Amino acid sequence: MNAARLYTPQVLASAVSLARYPMTDALPLRGSARSASCGSTLEIGLALNGAGRVETIGVSAQACAIGQAAAALFAEGASGRAGAQLAATADDMRAWLAGQGGMPDWPGIELIEPARAYPARHGAIMLAWDAALRALENAGGSAAGQQA
Repeated sequence: MNAARLYTPQVLASAVSLARYPMTDALPLRGSARSASCGSTLEIGLALNGAGRVETIGVSAQACAIGQAAAALFAEGASGRAGAQLAATADDMRAWLAGQGGMPDWPGIELIEPARAYPARHGAIMLAWDAALRALENAGGSAAGQQA
């Protein structure tokens, strides 16, 4: 595999689009994650609506373009989802990356499909899901358990 297939103009554009989700003090739920394989880090801030679903998201990332693109896909698709849905998708993502499941049902995920062939990028791909689940756990677990 060559890097040109991995770092396509679409992936790079998605990574840049992460700027649409600034981290602000108005996001009370915070979680962070670090990739053991590459050292990338990401912090997520969330605000939930009255039904416990994601209403607003902010992201601060120090990650490769694949990690940033995956985080942008997460941010674009997380609105309106409950913690249980995010956890189920995280499980689906891990299985998919390990070659043990089909492509997860998440908008735009096919953008990062070529990165499956790069195990060193899997941790960066999972950063947003891992950080969001930690943010929900930091809320006392009640938000993470909301039904889909």
